[in-house]
Amino acid sequence: MVGYSRYLDLVSDLTDDKELIASGMRQEKERCEAALRKAMEGAIVALVSSGDPGVYGMAGLAIELAEAHGWNVPIEVLPGVSAAQAAAACMGAPLALDYACISLSDLLVPWETIRRRLVAVAGADLVVALYNPRSSKRVARFEEAVSIFRDYRSGLTPVGLGTAVGTDEEKVVFTDLDHLLDQEVNMKTVVIIGNTTSRRRGRWFVTPRGYAIERRDEMNGEAEA
Repeated sequence: MVGYSRYLDLVSDLTDDKELIASGMRQEKERCEAALRKAMEGAIVALVSSGDPGVYGMAGLAIELAEAHGWNVPIEVLPGVSAAQAAAACMGAPLALDYACISLSDLLVPWETIRRRLVAVAGADLVVALYNPRSSKRVARFEEAVSIFRDYRSGLTPVGLGTAVGTDEEKVVFTDLDHLLDQEVNMKTVVIIGNTTSRRRGRWFVTPRGYAIERRDEMNGEAEA
């Protein structure tokens, strides 16, 4: 089993009697190459990502490296639950209609490219799930992203924050665009910003798909569209 050390710790119940190859942050390429080399030697290898391996995970890099090195090994990508999906399930159904996922990390993608995508998504009225929103060294990028969405949407637009979802540190907070920058947001947080139809329904955050729903007063049987 090969993976980022924290992710291997999270699946420690599955690692007994396995050979483990763990490494730290920003060593994704080395991890993938180590997994592929083991596979070339005939081992059955699990390359562990968080969430879904095809969503900001290691699947794409592993496939690219195998092709670049000419390593003809069978690769199977097993679907998982992405951070956006996990956070959305805790919040209700904010991703029930069209949405986009954008990472604010500019380590691999230039900020100007990310900014163009933010403007396009905001202007298209898509719900957005922001990954890697803010780190200790990268604060202004998140502030700029929020400013872009405030140019296109009401300050009352609902926002959900899912931090470390699925772990003992899990925390879910609801706010709105006007108060988003007042909240605690870090690299473990997924920020889901609603569109112009998204609403809070009691304890839930929902983006309607557009079904016609009658509101019925059960006391007198009257229906209201």
